[in-house]
Amino acid sequence: MTAQHYDDPHHLASAPVVVGVDGTTGSDIALRWAAEYAKRHRRSLRLVHGLELVGTIRVLGTYAVVTPALTDLVRENGRRTIAHAKKVVHEIDPNLRLSISMSADTASALLIEESETAYATVLGATGDLGTLAHLGSTLLAVTAHGHGNVVVVRPDPAEDNTIRDSGPVVVGIDGSPVSESAIEVAFAEAAARECELVAIHTWVDRDFGAFAGSDTYLVPEAERAQCEWAILGERLAGWQEKYPDVTVIRRVYPSGPAARLRVWSETSQLVVVGNRGRGGFRGLLLGSTANSLVQHAHCPVMVVHPGV
Repeated sequence: MTAQHYDDPHHLASAPVVVGVDGTTGSDIALRWAAEYAKRHRRSLRLVHGLELVGTIRVLGTYAVVTPALTDLVRENGRRTIAHAKKVVHEIDPNLRLSISMSADTASALLIEESETAYATVLGATGDLGTLAHLGSTLLAVTAHGHGNVVVVRPDPAEDNTIRDSGPVVVGIDGSPVSESAIEVAFAEAAARECELVAIHTWVDRDFGAFAGSDTYLVPEAERAQCEWAILGERLAGWQEKYPDVTVIRRVYPSGPAARLRVWSETSQLVVVGNRGRGGFRGLLLGSTANSLVQHAHCPVMVVHPGV
């Protein structure tokens, strides 16, 4: 543990990998990914399930008060969900240390609270979730308001919704303090997975709509490009020295970070981004690039929330 992480609760030896479970297909996919992730990083795994009893009682009103059988049914379903999750984890690694957090609160509130001391917080997502309105409320809330590293496990729809375990780790870099934290995490992940790291840098956040998958610049800005290559080199230099065994592939583009990272996600095993990019502000808890990726990427996306 480095000096800068000495007081960081996310890097304590006791910090677990936290995963939200609800018994759905997306949840099970995320659970398997989280179990493998905990095993790789030698962390315990914490299963989190929100019963959402408060919301149930609010919807049903006084009827819920006079029918305790309803709350008993919800709790029993929660116990079955946890039991199923424990069975799935046992099949992956029977020696993985497990703990459980089940509460009457909402799943989002519980996961956000648990993320304060988690090594990483993992949630599932399946399919093309489309616009913001179609993104699950729990996933959106935790990704925006969670602490530390929040991972949205997105399977690749082109590969029968499987999770890719090959290919590089990809990190989006925009020169902001938030992206510096993302670089650190991405190097550590690439080292742990013994894979290449692809560093993507753009100097304009907007997507001009002319991106067609090529590596050519939209506008001939040779001098600006040369400067941006130098900036990227400076950002990576110290981390490359710390992780000399990690091979780094560098790519510089003039614009469209979300589109570029989305294409790279089609052949990658993990994309790492900061929760707010260059020019972001405190009120915008989830940057536009991160927001796009958690909805449309073809592999798991790790959204890094640095301490503030």
